[in-house]
Amino acid sequence: PDIDPDFFEFYKETSEKFQKLLATKNDVLILSGEGILGLEAAVASLVEPGDSVLCIENGIFGYGFGDFLKMYGAEVTYYRSDYKRNLDLEDLKSFLKKNHDFKLATLVHCETPSGITNPVHEICPLLKEYDILSVVDSVSAMAGEPLEVDAWQMDVVLGGSQKCLSAPPGLTIVSISDKAWESILNRKTPIMGHYCNLGLWKTWYEDQWFPYTQAISDIYGLRAAVDRVLESHDFVSRHKKNAESVRFALKKGGLSLYPDQGYSNTVTSINIPEGLNFDDIYRSMLEDHQVMIAGAFGYLKNKVIRIGHMGENCYEEKIYKTLKALDLTLKKYKVSIEGDLHKWYMAYLKK
Repeated sequence: PDIDPDFFEFYKETSEKFQKLLATKNDVLILSGEGILGLEAAVASLVEPGDSVLCIENGIFGYGFGDFLKMYGAEVTYYRSDYKRNLDLEDLKSFLKKNHDFKLATLVHCETPSGITNPVHEICPLLKEYDILSVVDSVSAMAGEPLEVDAWQMDVVLGGSQKCLSAPPGLTIVSISDKAWESILNRKTPIMGHYCNLGLWKTWYEDQWFPYTQAISDIYGLRAAVDRVLESHDFVSRHKKNAESVRFALKKGGLSLYPDQGYSNTVTSINIPEGLNFDDIYRSMLEDHQVMIAGAFGYLKNKVIRIGHMGENCYEEKIYKTLKALDLTLKKYKVSIEGDLHKWYMAYLKK
């Protein structure tokens, strides 16, 4: 790919398709590395030692952004919010009125472990009022949640190939605003490292040069995935409807959701019933029904199970099978379930 002029065009066309998907005129890059590469590369490229940075967090990944920030020398201020709900815009407004001397702010679109989606469409314009660059982890939301980069004044938005797009894992999608490029290219200190240096990409097309050999097979797969999304007229609405149907089924069955509000279109987090642990549920679902269900980590370890209804898993037959397996597994362990989870799901879906 490094010497094939046709591949440079293919890469450029694929990036342009992502511009359409993200509703942006900003540059879009495809980086060879799982979504965490994008998080670190954004921080490495924007943060200089001593920079004042705001870490907006209401969950595991939001808080984890702070670790990258500190790694590259930022002076980090945490804005912490309730871990069981989406970020409160009014409270954040009050905070920023008193504390807004920040170069950039990091936040998460969808907190995957807890199944919470944050109102980035309101938060990013608020940050822009104070001339604060926004860096948004949208790895588990991109394509499954509404996302309008330009209208929402987002500076850096990060996605992953393996989530809602259901392409092979191993690629990061990054959109970069002109304001973010300005910050990256006009630093006082050089960017630490090479692989995480987004500045090297600014003239990749004009120079017909990539900073490293591209994962060409994965990018072909990603192209097929983004084409599938763009050709679908109900991709986001399908995620929304299925997510609502799953939550309806779980509640009707008598189970409790982890979040109180801010529910995600792409993942649902469920409190593990008293007396059970994650390993029992995971093993039984896998061995008895050939269905793999997720747990969580950090403060949610062994407290929740998660259903990822995103991408190729966001189809009626797969969610039906998952909920039927969960229903039978919980009943096997004498958990009281009202009716049948999979039947409640179908009842709502067909409304």
